[in-house]
Amino acid sequence: MTRVTGPARRPRATGATAPVRLGPRAVVALCLITLIGVAAFGWPLLADADAGLAHARDTPWLFAALLPLLVGVVVATIADGGLDAKAVAMLGVLAAVGAALRPLGAGTAGLEPMFFLMVLSGRVLGPGFGFVLGSVTMFASALLTGGVGPWMPFQMLAMGWFTMGAGLLPGPHRLRGRAEIALLALYGALASFAYGTVMNLQGWTFIGGMSSGISFHPGDALQDNLLRFFAYCAATSLGWDLGRAALTVVLTAALGTTVLKALRRATRRAAFEAQVTFEGS
Repeated sequence: MTRVTGPARRPRATGATAPVRLGPRAVVALCLITLIGVAAFGWPLLADADAGLAHARDTPWLFAALLPLLVGVVVATIADGGLDAKAVAMLGVLAAVGAALRPLGAGTAGLEPMFFLMVLSGRVLGPGFGFVLGSVTMFASALLTGGVGPWMPFQMLAMGWFTMGAGLLPGPHRLRGRAEIALLALYGALASFAYGTVMNLQGWTFIGGMSSGISFHPGDALQDNLLRFFAYCAATSLGWDLGRAALTVVLTAALGTTVLKALRRATRRAAFEAQVTFEGS
């Protein structure tokens, strides 16, 4: 008997887009970066009065550790199958756009338009891609604006965490429309304050000449110094953080839908981790 088979079926990539997958090796690299970053930001709080607190001494070591670990995240993500040449190219394009956006606000009153792009990019492209994108963008913008100094590796870490957090928000496959924009705007506002607070910690521990109520006292109890630190943030940078948060919310609300569609369209055309289904011929 002749066996009759069904119609031939051919693979077809669906139009669904997903954040770049974060594999186990990339997770390990990100954890190492985070541990190093927390130690770099926080060690002065645990140091005694004779430790010497200027970050100018530890910055070269932090930068030397940060760059290979960033490369390690990229290599690990490629090895885990979540990143390819097209994704690396998109990383370069987004980093260039973010670096170009930063000087537009010139840091005036904390108005930095690059932050909203980092939120949206991290949301679409995932936490691992987001961390690398945030760090590389800050590095590129520092070279572009001449903002290279002891603070640069700390800014790279803080921006990497900022962008990675957007990639960790819930509902990347299901949440769309106004609810997603509201979530991203809320995250952008809160993370803008968090970014400013973390960066304050980088400089506060060795800035002298301030009143005793907000200055760092080496060797004092941790809780006492933390109270002074939050008083310092409220007195010196709250207005800047508020400006950054407000601009991020406004730009996310105004341009978020359009930019998200463009980013998702780009990921579909690049076929990042395209899901394959089968249909009849």
